[in-house]
Amino acid sequence: MAKQMLHLIFPQKLIKKPVIYTMAKKYDVVPNIRRAKITETVGEVTLELNATEENLKKAQRYLEKTGIKIELVVGDIVE
Repeated sequence: MAKQMLHLIFPQKLIKKPVIYTMAKKYDVVPNIRRAKITETVGEVTLELNATEENLKKAQRYLEKTGIKIELVVGDIVE
């Protein structure tokens, strides 16, 4: 299993959609929400993802195609 930390920025139209759940089920990825900030206009979520390398890549491509901006997080946000 590989681990990856991502910071996701959701556009307003996707805030209420189950995008993380769908990604987790579709690509056999275990998400761990480390931080989240949701407003009326934007959603920001820092996720730790656990899966095979291949499934992590597929999950990241899925999120990008959905319209979510992705930034890689280096290190742990909780020290």
